[in-house]
Order: sequence, then C-alpha cells, then structure tokens
Amino acid sequence: MKMELFTVINPILPMRNNKKEDFLNMSEALNDFKAQTKLTKGFMNVDVNDAWKEVMGPGVMSYTTQIKFTGEKLFIDLSSSVLRQELSYGRSKIVENLNKHLGKEVIKSLVLR
Repeated sequence: MKMELFTVINPILPMRNNKKEDFLNMSEALNDFKAQTKLTKGFMNVDVNDAWKEVMGPGVMSYTTQIKFTGEKLFIDLSSSVLRQELSYGRSKIVENLNKHLGKEVIKSLVLR
C-alpha cells in the first residue's frame, strides 16, 4: 500500500484586525445590495406591503385582500365597501403616512378597489 503525502502551502497573510469599525452593518450591506442589483423593484414591493400592514394595523389588514404596487400607484383591494369609503376620505393622509414610514416619497397615489 503506497501512501502519498500532500503538503498544503499556506501563504502567510497578515492578521485581520477585528475591530468593530472594520465590520459592515448588516442593514448597510443589504441596502448596498438592493441598490446595486436589479431587484430594487421587488424589494420596493415588499417594503410597501410591509408599510401598509404596519401603518394601517390588523383591523384594516383583515379586510385587505390584495396589495399591488406598480410605478407610483398603490392598488388596495378591500372586501368591505364601508371601509373602502371611509379610507377614501383620508386617502392623502394615508399616502403621506406610508411615505413617511418608507422614508422617501415612493407612493404618489392610492387606489382603493
């Protein structure tokens, strides 16, 4: 039985400095990734959906059947015509609160169906 010995040559690398300021924050890395890829549209859809859920709360979410964001319009399908009418009175305030939650003006108009 013949045994061969393999030697692994490790180049000598300088020791890594593991200071806190050398590391990148995970949210910063994710934001950089989102900005550099063509996935920004999909990420924006997810962010808008989450913003609707958080801003409007569980009461409105229980009547929300579909959330669709295209371009600068947010389409919301509601199962209650009474709620749809009530929300239509405060449409501009809802858009303002959603944009404030998102941190930038993304939504220009809200369509309640």
